[in-house]
Amino acid sequence: MGRKETKKKERKKGRWWKIALLVIAFLLIGGGVYAFTIFNNVKNTVNHKLHENVPSIDTAVTDKKLDSNEPINILLLGVDERENDQGRSDTMIVMTLDPNNDQMQLVSIPRDTKVEIAGDGRITRINHAYAYGGSDMAVKTVENFLDINIDYYVTMNMEGLAQLVNAVDGVTVNNDMAFTQDGFQFPKGQLQLSGEQALSYVRMRKEDPEGDLGRNERQRQVIQGIIEKGASLNMLSQIDEVMGVLGTNMKTNMEFSDMRRLAMNYSSARKNVSTYQMSGNAITSSGMYLIEMPEQEVQKTHDMIVNFGS
Repeated sequence: MGRKETKKKERKKGRWWKIALLVIAFLLIGGGVYAFTIFNNVKNTVNHKLHENVPSIDTAVTDKKLDSNEPINILLLGVDERENDQGRSDTMIVMTLDPNNDQMQLVSIPRDTKVEIAGDGRITRINHAYAYGGSDMAVKTVENFLDINIDYYVTMNMEGLAQLVNAVDGVTVNNDMAFTQDGFQFPKGQLQLSGEQALSYVRMRKEDPEGDLGRNERQRQVIQGIIEKGASLNMLSQIDEVMGVLGTNMKTNMEFSDMRRLAMNYSSARKNVSTYQMSGNAITSSGMYLIEMPEQEVQKTHDMIVNFGS
């Protein structure tokens, strides 16, 4: 194996990034009748390649929420797949969309959060739920942990990030500190990023004095860049390429009709975005690094999600 290929594989390991958000950002662009006409051309891709139901989500309940334009919760999973291994969901975010108040909330759950895995009983890192039982077990575990209901889930293979950013011809961000990551130089100021550059941009943490908070800000910038590109007519002409990327990297219980209803009735939620990252106490158990969430933090997060839009 050549040095270039080895370096590429090393870059992909342990990438903690909110890649699934890009999918939802794309679905929420709206775009009117023309957008829906194009979506119809790829309906088979959505319903036959992307779609995968999980028993833990009651679609009838979700349908009622959509009919009433009630806030809905979407679990976003960025999955780091490995050879001969289902992989772990290194990114776990609960996105709540409130169309009536034109707002969206993103709650990040650290991958090392200590929980009991639903249907399994083991007490370990929350990102192990996906490894043990796929999307269904991940959904159940998050629902039990926060005492909430999930309406949709989206999983995205980490390797799909660069492809997705490239599919929209790159993104523009405003970088507030100069740094180097994975061989790329990121000077301070406005930057135009390719897919590989965007992946490295959101990956950096060690040089940032704010750690995960700084990385979350860079991730938000890339997400906003995707939304801005998605809202342009040029984006509509690139739908085939984007759907090709999603078709090989994404799974969701959304059907084409669900996506269309979200685009029609929930796209205004992207106007006001708020974010929150759960924080707890670092501990070591049987040699494993974990984050133990205080009861107050879990209750606070539950209230933020359940009462969002009230």
